[in-house]
Amino acid sequence: CRVVGVTPACSCQVNYVGRPPNCRPECTIHAECPSNLACRNERCQDPCPGACGQNAECRVVNHAAVCTCPQGFIGDPSSVCQPAPISTTERTPVVTDPCFPSPCGANADCTNRNGVGSCTCLPGFEGDPYSGCRRECETNPDCAPGLACIRFKCADPCPGTCGTGADCAVINHIPSCSCPPGFTGDPFSMCRPTPPTPPPRPEDPCMPSPCGPNSQCRAVNQQAVCSCQPNYIGAPPACRPECVVSSECPLDRACVNQRCADPCPNTCGVRAQCTTKNHNPICACPPGFTGDPFSQCVRIQAEPVAPPTSPAPSCFPSPCGPNSQCQMVGGVPACSCLPDYIGSPPTCRPECVLSAECPSQMACIKQRCRDPCPGSCGVNANCHVVNHLPICTCNEGFTGDPFTQCSPIPITTPKPEAVDPCNPSPCGPNAVCRGAGLCECIPEYTGNPYEACRPECVVNPECVLSAECPSQMACIKQRCRDPCPGSCGVNANCHVVNHLPICTCNEGFTGDPFTQCS
Repeated sequence: CRVVGVTPACSCQVNYVGRPPNCRPECTIHAECPSNLACRNERCQDPCPGACGQNAECRVVNHAAVCTCPQGFIGDPSSVCQPAPISTTERTPVVTDPCFPSPCGANADCTNRNGVGSCTCLPGFEGDPYSGCRRECETNPDCAPGLACIRFKCADPCPGTCGTGADCAVINHIPSCSCPPGFTGDPFSMCRPTPPTPPPRPEDPCMPSPCGPNSQCRAVNQQAVCSCQPNYIGAPPACRPECVVSSECPLDRACVNQRCADPCPNTCGVRAQCTTKNHNPICACPPGFTGDPFSQCVRIQAEPVAPPTSPAPSCFPSPCGPNSQCQMVGGVPACSCLPDYIGSPPTCRPECVLSAECPSQMACIKQRCRDPCPGSCGVNANCHVVNHLPICTCNEGFTGDPFTQCSPIPITTPKPEAVDPCNPSPCGPNAVCRGAGLCECIPEYTGNPYEACRPECVVNPECVLSAECPSQMACIKQRCRDPCPGSCGVNANCHVVNHLPICTCNEGFTGDPFTQCS
């Protein structure tokens, strides 16, 4: 198979005849060859070479080699013919056969007609029988380019070659099948009408969605229209839940599944009444009923002699809100925040959760803003706080690791050293000193680096609440950051759980992980 133009063209292999898909050997039996040839190795060949003996003559009769000794020779023509001995006796006249040897050419037959050999071409052959007969064609090049040699005749190779509905064209003797315009399929079996091509689908402007998290996208006139998902507020791409904690809701609502909702439904028992105070559902039995309001209230049996009484003030249930405690003072509930919590009920809260909520010289330790220096530095070391972190340096005249121990500097003859313009540093807090004593603010800080650098104003805040960050990050200065740096003490390990830094002493150490483990 070879490609002619854009169409596959088939032809038989060398030593094979016919046309695809019916290629076959030139012969398999003698009868498929001319009478003067024999079928050898599937080819029509002259059987005489090597068939007869020495000095013998060979002629082909009906595909077989016939050996005879020539005139003047005798013997076995299949092995050797020897000269005949000279005889003194008179020879008997020999009647000669006008057809032996044959006066005819190849592929011609000789007939004795009145003592004269008459030559005629064999069936299927044409030409001069006395010089040689030949077929109309032996190979395709013997025919015109638009015909092929089929059974030794030049004929159109197209009939019966292509499938139903296909066109056939002969290119250099080879039939080429192709489906006409508007049709498709295998041209050697069947061509079918080409199905109509559906119009291309318009591109979806919402794939991928340009709307951001917690949003939904819909296409309107090939334009993406963004909106927040149900139960989310804000505007894309800053859609967020309605609430994360109850303090973001009105006092008579609580944050349930990130929505401000009434916490009462399905909270209290049978015939109990529910009211919401400081985001908390308060269950109580109605007048005339008693029992556990969280399970069931039952009617009070009437006592004719007992005068009606009003319920006495009580701390159960507590009216004080979360992170608070209730005490009866003079028969009246008095609310106060739990130890280590600040504010006033019902909005008691820890003094801090992250160090960023404390002054820069303090750190958040056990939810209290404290000096991080105690227990942070080694012996003979000095501690000062920079951006909530304890910075340890050896005292003057001492050297070593300020986090473990500083030792006196051995007295040696000082060698002249090059003056380092950055030691001591001429820069202010939150600034670094470059090679020539040039000061510049650290990343995300701005201001005069020779006096003090302060945090930059965040124009596009990454977050507002820690719930908007991954669980292992916290919202610090409106950016999602690791809350661990500066949170734990010496020899303590920090890991983040639900945005909060959790400090634990390293293996083999005990103590307060927020200050120092030993």
